[in-house]
Amino acid sequence: MTGDHRTTVAIETLTTRSGSATHTGLRRQTNEDSLLDAFPVFLVADGMGGHEAGEVASALAVEAFAAIAGGRSASVADVRSAFTRAGRAISNLRSTGTRRAGTTVSGAAVVENEGEAYWLVFNLGDSRTYRVHGNDVEQISVDHSVVQELVDEGEIDAAAAASHPGRNVITRALGAGGDHRPDFWLMPIEPGDRILICSDGVSGELDPAMIRRVLLEEAEPQAAAVRLVHEGMLRGGRDNLTAVVVDVADARRGAERPEHDDEDTVPRPPVTAGGRA
Repeated sequence: MTGDHRTTVAIETLTTRSGSATHTGLRRQTNEDSLLDAFPVFLVADGMGGHEAGEVASALAVEAFAAIAGGRSASVADVRSAFTRAGRAISNLRSTGTRRAGTTVSGAAVVENEGEAYWLVFNLGDSRTYRVHGNDVEQISVDHSVVQELVDEGEIDAAAAASHPGRNVITRALGAGGDHRPDFWLMPIEPGDRILICSDGVSGELDPAMIRRVLLEEAEPQAAAVRLVHEGMLRGGRDNLTAVVVDVADARRGAERPEHDDEDTVPRPPVTAGGRA
């Protein structure tokens, strides 16, 4: 996405600015999304399991990852341990109904490799992590969902996936009694990088063109996060909406971001888990 000539950022000179926003949406009574916006780890967790269970599950995920916050970098081991802690805590929740508690987790941590800063992107479920560099906006994470499997198998295209009746059925989650293996991607951090992490309440309402437009038009990360949530509400706000935006600069270069041109989540049967009430 950035060509063959990469300019990496030393961990000692890495600087970040971030912003976040969340909203219950226009049809939900509670907000089961949780977020973490605390260097060196940023994430969104979208809970499921009905009244209170999803809210608690997503909060437990954030609590587990918050233990990483405050250092100059994280590590792969830190992130894996956070997933393990969160999974154990969620599995101990007692369900008051037929649906077991669970949550998606998607995000990015700053890790160090031989003095250079890298993104460690992680994902479990259908919340998403995007990377912006220059005019390019790329979805890094891959949805763990029934429709993504159909797209991967060539049975439907992206347009059909957006309206498919199974678009809210996920195939992996933390908790919920199903597959809980996260995916990981490691990539060098470059000056001018912008990371977006969002729940499917945002990506489900906004098409890729609108997400790209907002990320390229809004210079401040807080303004970008707020606008993404607002645009999602204007288009229906059918689910909880959450966005975290992180910008990167290199203090030794004084780099800034470059100028630019112009439904509910439920696990897949036969797992006995459900979506929001």
